[in-house]
Amino acid sequence: MIKAVMVINTLGKPRLSKFYEFQPAEKQQELIRHVYAVLSNRPDNVSNFVRSLGTIFGPDTRLVYKHYATLYFVFLFDNSENELAMLDLIQVFVETLDKCFRSVCELDVVFNYSKMHTILDEIVLGGQVLETDSVEVMRAVEEISKLESSTSAGTLIKKSIPSWWAR
Repeated sequence: MIKAVMVINTLGKPRLSKFYEFQPAEKQQELIRHVYAVLSNRPDNVSNFVRSLGTIFGPDTRLVYKHYATLYFVFLFDNSENELAMLDLIQVFVETLDKCFRSVCELDVVFNYSKMHTILDEIVLGGQVLETDSVEVMRAVEEISKLESSTSAGTLIKKSIPSWWAR
């Protein structure tokens, strides 16, 4: 099971964090700081797999990350998941973001926070992998965007005003 997904910039600021096991907010912040400390001290020429995270995550938790430009994409998971599959899942997530934002950068992550969560929810839900095809994920995200735009607050207000005036 996937325990958490994080996107952290190179200065240690979390740009996205989603925990699939309940953690109090203070514990989440501690976990993010610990992950950043581990990643920022690793040389660039080492593997993207981290097995020994100490006792903070539990004995069976592993970490896979990928460093793109100014962002670390991090997946924390237990022994039931394959490390290479998680690395591929990070690649699917980043490819989908690239398709959505046309060469994703940190500002896209900051200003399109809800869209990032939508994309992540189409790939991983409740700690389980749902979809690994970025084309299918994009199709679902576009459908969600169409639904959101067709039921925007403006259309709801326009429909309710004439009925209110008729009273």
